Amino acid sequence: MSPQPDQQKQLLHLVFGGELENLEGISFKDLEDLDMVGIYPNYASAYAVWKNKAQGSVDNANMRYFIVHMHRLLDPENE
Repeated sequence: MSPQPDQQKQLLHLVFGGELENLEGISFKDLEDLDMVGIYPNYASAYAVWKNKAQGSVDNANMRYFIVHMHRLLDPENE
């Protein structure tokens, strides 16, 4: 089902984070301990949540939060 002309296309974004094994890579210390923050309808709302979570974990240098552009994974040919 395609969106109606007056409906804005959903551009889903996932925000998650976890403690990295080291600062040189993106390998998580414990996959079962990932913080799955949520899925958001656009980048702006995902960014606001990401920024809040990142600032809240500033005391742990190995803690990182990420924004995943889920819409690109769901529909890679429409970028």
